[in-house]
Amino acid sequence: MKTLDLANYGPVIPVIVIDKVEDAVPMAEALLEGGIKVLEVTLRTSCAIEAMDRIIKHVPEAIVGAGTVRTKADASAAKSIGCQFAVSPGYTSEIGKHCLDIGLPLLPGVSTGSEVMMANNDGYYFLKLFPAVAVGGINLLKGFAGPFSDVKFCPTGGVTVQSAPDFLS
Repeated sequence: MKTLDLANYGPVIPVIVIDKVEDAVPMAEALLEGGIKVLEVTLRTSCAIEAMDRIIKHVPEAIVGAGTVRTKADASAAKSIGCQFAVSPGYTSEIGKHCLDIGLPLLPGVSTGSEVMMANNDGYYFLKLFPAVAVGGINLLKGFAGPFSDVKFCPTGGVTVQSAPDFLS
């Protein structure tokens, strides 16, 4: 799977923080029943890896990715349990190249033109705009449209139910 393929499974990728591992499978099942197949589980809690492992084993229809991947070790841990993608809050060539080396599709976070160019230089053209609203939101995306017309963005951070339709248009 290429990271860009994630966009084909639905316009929304929920960012999930799991505090109790026993909540992981029921939450994943509920999201699937609601039509959401792609799940980003953040590495912000001590049980995140175990929670993703359970979802991967017990809810095989889900496309599970690790979010908040900040180090090569985070990426390797996600790959080792079978995560199908990773998401980072920022971009470094070290993490980007490591994910390529281990075959883990990465949705790298960017918020500036320089970061977009660095990610592009390493082969990434589907990027997470983060934190979307704080860095300019829709206006920044419109500004990026000219020089980065070959790049697709997944806005994350501060997107609300009210603003989502504007981001999706």
